[in-house]
Amino acid sequence: MKQTIFLGTDHAGFKLKEHIKKFLKQKGYVVKDEGNLKYDENDDYPDYAFKVAEKAAKGNKGILFCGSAEGICIAANKIKGIRAVPVWNVNNARLTRQHNDANILCLAGGDMLKPVNGLSKKQAEKIVLTWLETKFSKEQRHMRRINKIKRYEN
Repeated sequence: MKQTIFLGTDHAGFKLKEHIKKFLKQKGYVVKDEGNLKYDENDDYPDYAFKVAEKAAKGNKGILFCGSAEGICIAANKIKGIRAVPVWNVNNARLTRQHNDANILCLAGGDMLKPVNGLSKKQAEKIVLTWLETKFSKEQRHMRRINKIKRYEN
């Protein structure tokens, strides 16, 4: 069985979260949806960012969605131990895992960015799989940098 992935979103990323939730289940992942569980145009992304980040800080991985991927990423990074990253392509997905050992992936749902859209469903699927399947390199230089961040957090 594959790892458990925690998801969270506000209204602007709701459609993409629902799609990725189904996609991950089809790929054999266990998915825990931390909300929002229904579309609510008045919800606030920090509420879901904090829930997912608290899970990820305990050794899990999370995927967050909002209109731009930026706001929810900022909120998640307020939790100690979180390395949340907004990702727009497969190469960045790979590098954020290999070099930064990112534990939360943030994706743009785009619902609030009309006429500029967020990621397509296919783009998001490729990014998610790449990010989940890429391992941290554990190279000494990357370990050193992450340890500096951890020391600063403390």
